[in-house]
Amino acid sequence: MSEQQEKRWAALSSLAAAVGLTAFKTIVGILTGSLGILAEAAHSGLDLVAALMTFLAVRVSGRPPDRTHLYGHGKVENLSALFETVLLLATCAWIVREAVHRLSSHTAGVEVNFWSFAVMIVSIIVDASRSRVLARTAEKYKSQALEADALHFQTDIWSSSVVIVGLISAKLGFAAGDAFAALGVSSVVVWVSYQLGRRTIDALLDTAPAGMEERIGALVEAIPGVRDCHNIRIRESGPATFIDLHILVDGGQTLAQAHDLTETIENAIREIAPGADVTVHPEPF
Repeated sequence: MSEQQEKRWAALSSLAAAVGLTAFKTIVGILTGSLGILAEAAHSGLDLVAALMTFLAVRVSGRPPDRTHLYGHGKVENLSALFETVLLLATCAWIVREAVHRLSSHTAGVEVNFWSFAVMIVSIIVDASRSRVLARTAEKYKSQALEADALHFQTDIWSSSVVIVGLISAKLGFAAGDAFAALGVSSVVVWVSYQLGRRTIDALLDTAPAGMEERIGALVEAIPGVRDCHNIRIRESGPATFIDLHILVDGGQTLAQAHDLTETIENAIREIAPGADVTVHPEPF
């Protein structure tokens, strides 16, 4: 299976799971009147949209560079992750509003039964499975869109666990426990949104990975024949990393010797930045 096929399969399996979970949670939430489950249904509904965006982003980001996108289409994955962050925050706002309304009006009305627990347990099992697949594929191919989805569904496991605690509380007579569980879900969503948003904005603003410039400078200057390394620039576009740098070398060497030296430098950099697109500009001293 090729890289693009594996990424698409991971995104498509996540999309299929989101469809099933959204429908299941919505039906059970309406039948039982559980705000916690309905909050999770809304969350899963946005998961569905996010999974669809991730699937489309993975398809587009795999396109080769063209005349209008000389660095490729990798930023589409970063935009997808940003869109998912906005959806998460929208979910959080709705959950908080509904939970506060229910607590202030004392209208709990939660019917806790077998299906209340069944839907959340199934949700945890499905989320654990798909987050594992997405995380493995994201790490293998450095896909930020798939990584965002994996992190999202890992936190879904915790939020589903919070809802189960709320259902148990309601079953024991503490009806407001369901609303408090919904607030717990919103807290998880806010934290995930912050993490995803910060990483995505850094990528869109071409923020260099922490410490990478210093590592590259030290590595290149340790290579025989390099007098100095400067003007190091690093940018990420989806799974791709682009690195440009200037070096001072002996001006008396032949063009072939200078070319061989730049090849050595590029290969050395790829040891710490696998798959990077490296451009080395030699200058005579």
